[in-house]
Amino acid sequence: MNSKERVKISLAWKEPDRVPLQIYLTPEISQRLSEHFKGRDLLEVFGIDFRSVGPAWKGKVKEPKDGLYYDIWGTGYRRQKNEFGVYDEAADLGLARIKTMDDLGKYPWPDINDYDFSAIEQQCGQNKDFAVCLGGAGTPDIVNGVSRGRGMEQVLTDIALEDEVGIAVIDKRVDFCYEEIKRGLQAGKGKIDIVCLGEDCGTQKGRLVSPRVFDRIFLPRLKKFYDLAHEFGAKAMMHSCGDTHDIMPTFIEMGLDVLDAMQPEPPGMDPETIRKICKGRLAFCGLISTQQTLPHGTVEDCRREARHRLDVIAKGGGYIFSPAHCIQPDTPVENILAVYEEALSCKLIVKG
Repeated sequence: MNSKERVKISLAWKEPDRVPLQIYLTPEISQRLSEHFKGRDLLEVFGIDFRSVGPAWKGKVKEPKDGLYYDIWGTGYRRQKNEFGVYDEAADLGLARIKTMDDLGKYPWPDINDYDFSAIEQQCGQNKDFAVCLGGAGTPDIVNGVSRGRGMEQVLTDIALEDEVGIAVIDKRVDFCYEEIKRGLQAGKGKIDIVCLGEDCGTQKGRLVSPRVFDRIFLPRLKKFYDLAHEFGAKAMMHSCGDTHDIMPTFIEMGLDVLDAMQPEPPGMDPETIRKICKGRLAFCGLISTQQTLPHGTVEDCRREARHRLDVIAKGGGYIFSPAHCIQPDTPVENILAVYEEALSCKLIVKG
């Protein structure tokens, strides 16, 4: 059984030869693992069943200035360092300068035609034995994606007040992302298995916004991506951090197939409880703790958690074994090896 078959069987709510595997890494952990395995392909080492395809950006971005580099939305980032690693901090918020509808019209928005989709079919062919994914956690990522260029407080205020300008900014980005996914699916010619999306709908203690706000702002903008995936015969998988147990029935009604990066720590996210609620209707990806077990647990703690997910959560299909988020730089390598060795039922050996 190859990876594509394995994933499709699991998402059809049947048990494959083994649970499908995914992995999310910070650059620091990726580097440490690469050194540990002497430069081997980490997707191959960990038996990862997914591969990503996508267009190439051929357009221009704002020139670097004063130590900042810019993305296609005009946001300038500065590299910041803490005790564990380096990250990108949004420092020049271009979208925050949009105060009126006139500003909106004059803003230098990216042009979808500056993406080159011509290589996607070839990328799909190169990865034909794997579950082929298009998109990512930043698509459309209304709150985080827009806040990087507008500020978190401003975006949440825009949403709460349904501010005309703020919602128009949101829709500019959502519509661009939708067209990017649509053209990617068209270029893939039926060879794309999963459309990957993202929207953080939960906090550590519950849902991020009220049901009314979710239904008015988020539901119609997210659902059209789910529908688009299904139109092309693909599954819709969406990342969301936090406690989303209260929204899961709504996700099911909307047509979401897989909820990704499932955090087990919030009170409402007990793995066995939410599994019972969603079994047969909403698959999960994640549930290996990146807040507690992986960084702070013992090797045996990690093996125990992995075994629970394999023996209890994965039964009957509908589960992708994965860390709940990117594995953070303070995580011991031996803990990472432990959970994947349980999933693969073998020792991960350094070769060369």
